[in-house]
Order: sequence, then C-alpha cells, then structure tokens
Amino acid sequence: MLSDRIEAKWIDAFVKVFELCKVTSDEQVAILSETQSRTLNVHLAELALARFGVTAFHVVIPTPPQDAPVPVRSTGASLAMTNQRAAIEALKASTLVVDCTVEGLLHSPEMPEILSGGTRIQMISNEHPEALERLIPHPSMEPRVKAAVKQARSATEMRVTSAAGTDLTVDMREAATAGVWGYTDRPKTVAHWPGGVVVSFPRANSVNGTLVFDVGDVNLTFKRYFEHPVTFVIENDYVTDIQGTGTDAELMRRYLAAWGDREAYAVSHVGWGLNEGARYEALTMYDQRETNGTEVRAFAGNFLFSTGANEFANRFTKGHFDLPTRNCTITLDGVAVVEKGRLAGAEG
Repeated sequence: MLSDRIEAKWIDAFVKVFELCKVTSDEQVAILSETQSRTLNVHLAELALARFGVTAFHVVIPTPPQDAPVPVRSTGASLAMTNQRAAIEALKASTLVVDCTVEGLLHSPEMPEILSGGTRIQMISNEHPEALERLIPHPSMEPRVKAAVKQARSATEMRVTSAAGTDLTVDMREAATAGVWGYTDRPKTVAHWPGGVVVSFPRANSVNGTLVFDVGDVNLTFKRYFEHPVTFVIENDYVTDIQGTGTDAELMRRYLAAWGDREAYAVSHVGWGLNEGARYEALTMYDQRETNGTEVRAFAGNFLFSTGANEFANRFTKGHFDLPTRNCTITLDGVAVVEKGRLAGAEG
C-alpha cells in the first residue's frame, strides 16, 4: 500500500506538466474535483500551481448518486457536472481547468460548453501520483500522436487481426479521431496525463467481425488480466455473442446483462497505445483502489477496444469496458501501424 502523503517530488512532477501547459502567473485556474476525488492529487495540483504564482480556486462538487444496478468503476465520462450550472460558468471563465474528477470531463456532455469559453482542460487521471511521476509527458510524444491521428483520420478502413483469432473490420469514414500526448497548451483543447494514445469513435454500423481476448489481455473495468480466452462476435457495432469458458467470460456476460441496456453491448471507440514508457504489467503493482488503469490504456502497441457510449453514433450508456488487447496487427487501408503488438517500425 502506497502512502497518501504529499512528497516534494510529486509536486515537482505536477510542476513539469503545468510547464508543458505553459501556465503563467496571470492565469485564472480552476481546480475541479468532486467529493470522491483523490484528495492527494487535488492538493498536489494546488501546491504546484503556487510555484507559478497562480492564485487558483477550487470547484468541488458532490459525487453523483449511484443509480446503476451494478458496481461502477468506469463509465467513460464524468457525470459530476450534471445540473451544475454555476460551476460550469466558473469553469468557462477560467483560462485553465485542472480536472481532478474521478472519471474526467473528456467525454462529458458539458465539456464542449466549458471549452467554448476559451479555457483549456488538463485532466489529471485518477491515478496514484507514484504512477503519474513515472509517466510525466515528454514533448516528443506530441508529433508522434499527431502523426497517428492524421493516419487514422485519412483512413477508410481499419482492420485488426491476431494469431489468437481476432479479425475485426472498422469503417473509418466519418469516424471522429482524437489523440492525447499528455498536456494541453492551447485554448479550447483538452488532454489527460498520462497520455500517449489515439482513439477513433466510428459512426453507426461501422464495426464487424471477431475480437478475441487472449490469456494476458486486460479488462480494465475489472482491473484484471484475462486468465481464459473470451471471444466477442460483433455485428454492426454490437456484441451479439460472448464465447468462452471460465471466470472471465462469465463475469463479462453477467456484467453486461445486468445493465438491461442494449447500448452497453455497443462499440465505443477503437485505437492504439503509443506510450513506450507505460507498462503493461502495471496492474500487478498496485492495489485496486490505487489505480484507474490509464497507464495500461496507453502502453505501446496495444489495441484499445472499448464498449459503451459513443456520442458520435448517438449512443449513450453508463455501461463501459476498456479492453487493451496485445499481439494484434492493426492496419489502416492495408498499411500497418501496429504489427503483432509492436508499433510499426519499432525496434526489438
């Protein structure tokens, strides 16, 4: 168990990220958190901003009531800002929002309005600062992510295959693609730390095929490595069959069924990790309450597949899985960007 104590080195880590965000002393900075946020990160953000001479202010909102039929550890988007009109106006008036909410504002319905005021949002992922310290973003990641985003946006088809049996096709036409390198330094933009990932939200009826989660792949919602293979059969975006024996398949069938919501079976986004500093094995090193798994979403060469909400396909649900999958080959219009789990062109 790691100690939730303020360490000077963790303040330094936050300072480095805010330097990349080009924070200046004349900024109006809002630190956004909720009652279930990781308090240590909220304090570290405040202390780091003080190094810049910034007089930050806090916006703290109650964590929304639990209204799901199952335990929820990841929804893909924060609901903390729902009906928080005054808080939204305060965030819009800021030049920087440091987002320490549990889920983050990235896919929240309120995010576009908050950004419309000209602010930028730096999400601090709900990780223990010991992990954040290891994963301070480097400026070299920015051009790599931008190049990957350009590739994805120009593609008409993504195909994902693996020796385990995966054969998945994604129609990339009109897909919404974004990449995150870990920091934001321009108005009306958002980033999360840790970064190093590109994701695409396909339009409706775009994803078909078979996706096999092999032994050792990751179910981040359960914070668990697969111990037995599980196969998703996907037809026009929806998981229509979950094949497999053992605990992994049973857990997924039960959890998805419990929502009583067809949209929980739908594809949210697809993409791949680009962060060579992020560690696949990180989940083994932390107690479950200490990690949110952002690092594992970004480890280099993983195929990041997610189920749940996709606003670009007009689908909304709180049911959500993030499933980083290893050893896949990902091609865009026949050109490999990941080869058998390694970034194309990577050594070793």
